[in-house]
Amino acid sequence: MSNNDIFKKLRVALELTNEDIIKIMDLVGFKVTRSELGDIFRKDDHPNFKKCGDQILRNFLNGLVIYKRGPRPPKEGTAAL
Repeated sequence: MSNNDIFKKLRVALELTNEDIIKIMDLVGFKVTRSELGDIFRKDDHPNFKKCGDQILRNFLNGLVIYKRGPRPPKEGTAAL
């Protein structure tokens, strides 16, 4: 199973729109455009298909945690950033 397949299945399972995904990526400071997302979600035989790299999927998953749970609380004894 490729990163593209995982990304597509998560998008469908969580009922996310492209705008939701862009907001999720912004939570971790990773910029992605609507056209890049469109290329990632195309069929792999399409001429504009783009392979979803590990960095994109990793940032999406990290942003998804923040999106669903909220930001991580600061640890005791450390100053909040």
